[in-house]
Amino acid sequence: MTMDLGLLILQVVVGLLMMGHGAQKLFGWFGGQGLRATADWLASMGLRAPRFWAWLAGLAEFGGGLLFALGLFHPIGPLAIIAVMIAAIALVHWSHGLWISNGGSEYSLVLAVLAAVMGLWSPGAYSLDRYFGIALPQPQTFWIGLILVLAGLAFALLSRQRQPTAMPRGAGQAAS
Repeated sequence: MTMDLGLLILQVVVGLLMMGHGAQKLFGWFGGQGLRATADWLASMGLRAPRFWAWLAGLAEFGGGLLFALGLFHPIGPLAIIAVMIAAIALVHWSHGLWISNGGSEYSLVLAVLAAVMGLWSPGAYSLDRYFGIALPQPQTFWIGLILVLAGLAFALLSRQRQPTAMPRGAGQAAS
């Protein structure tokens, strides 16, 4: 019972926080910028179809957080969280190193690992899956889902538009 209560607290807190991040992207709630600004931000990083990816990121955070918090259709919620955290690491945090104090990937990595562990585990006794008797085949659902998540992320990242690099000072000027 103590383990199940701990899992419930973990799922609800992380799930609701992820829903908040998704609401920032989708609706502009909680100080967020909304879908248009999120799409513009993703476009600035070279993502093609930035409105689609903004919508997908917001939906993965909001919907994935909701499924995670409720323990519903497990492991879909954890997979959605893994997807957005890996994307955040690759697009935003990787170039800043590991530590969050420098803008690094530390926090996103912790959330991705936590979601992976939860995705391989059960959502516990206090979950809607348990209440409704829903059981997706495990661990197959997790591993197939993870392959699909990684393939989708690879597609998004590898199809990015190349950003023009700034010319070094003095480059392109004729020597005198």
